[in-house]
Amino acid sequence: MARTGDTAGPWPVQLRFETGLTSEQYVSRQAWCDASLARCPEHPRGGCSFARHGTYRRKTPPETRIARWYCPESHTTFSLLPDCLAARLPGTLNALEQVVAVAEQAASLEAAANRLRPDPIELPGALRWLRRRLVRVQRCLVLVIGLLPEALAGCPAKVSGVRHRLGGDTALMALRGLASRQLAELPPPLGFYPPGRRGNDRIGAHQQRKGPDPPACRV
Repeated sequence: MARTGDTAGPWPVQLRFETGLTSEQYVSRQAWCDASLARCPEHPRGGCSFARHGTYRRKTPPETRIARWYCPESHTTFSLLPDCLAARLPGTLNALEQVVAVAEQAASLEAAANRLRPDPIELPGALRWLRRRLVRVQRCLVLVIGLLPEALAGCPAKVSGVRHRLGGDTALMALRGLASRQLAELPPPLGFYPPGRRGNDRIGAHQQRKGPDPPACRV
């Protein structure tokens, strides 16, 4: 039987797809066609009917698809999320990081919200949109800094601080690689631990809906 968590209903199981590609490259190359999962995470020694289960589409970036697999015996689907994409939030990690970086430098959250959401949306809605992203990213930064003391001890839990410490222009994609072994226990948008879960049990299983697959990959 599929395992479920403390929240209402099961959660999908996401795994890391290390590509080194930007979101534009991932889409243009149809890199989901190259994604592979050699064995079932539930049955690493074999003995199940583990098989590829098509793809599913993400709305942003446009034309993005995610490869997935299905284990009938555990009623579990697994998807491989490329490093460029945020987990359980739309868009890319870099775009999300830029939102947080702007908020960190802004005079107020209101000023940041007005700058980041120029589309016709009232300020309360823009603030909710911004706070949701800011809180989730800051939580991830605090956890990762604690997990990686050798690299990040004393680093402020800010995008700007992590960028400076790592000596790069991006923080979240770099942290996903550095904390690759802990991603199953880290919350989104960086890690894959389902939001709202409590306790130390493993990620719950979820059978994703199987929709129509896209046209065959280019050869």
